[in-house]
Amino acid sequence: MSSPYRGLAPYLYYADATAALAWLTRVFGFTEEVRFCDGAGEVFQATLCAGAAKVQIAGVGDDYWQAKGVDGPVGQLNILYVDDVDDVYERVRTALNEEGELEPPQDQPYGARVFTVADLGGNSWTFWQQTSDDVELPPGWQAVRAGGESSNG
Repeated sequence: MSSPYRGLAPYLYYADATAALAWLTRVFGFTEEVRFCDGAGEVFQATLCAGAAKVQIAGVGDDYWQAKGVDGPVGQLNILYVDDVDDVYERVRTALNEEGELEPPQDQPYGARVFTVADLGGNSWTFWQQTSDDVELPPGWQAVRAGGESSNG
């Protein structure tokens, strides 16, 4: 049976969607598909593309967060799968210049090489290159894959 789903897109809130749109396109190289602006020209919603994936952003004011009972946006972790994480790291590092601290990519025990950067709205973006299907699990842990296959650490 095939899946009825065609994709998944995060919907991220920013205090200043105009600035977020500019930052995400400049730093990550996302492409803008469409933006919706108010009478003053400020972005209140936009759709960006990261490869074939879409990212929705929206600008909301303090009253939105007060109605939710929180002080402001709660950051979200977004993972972007890439072919060459070191190349993406260099592009992001160059685009950020001195704007923020950026740790270089690190090899992980779950067969990935990753780095993470926070955007101006407090969302984290992890760029992930799968380097191996081998996973180093701590003693006593196990990986259970679809179909019931398991391996122990």
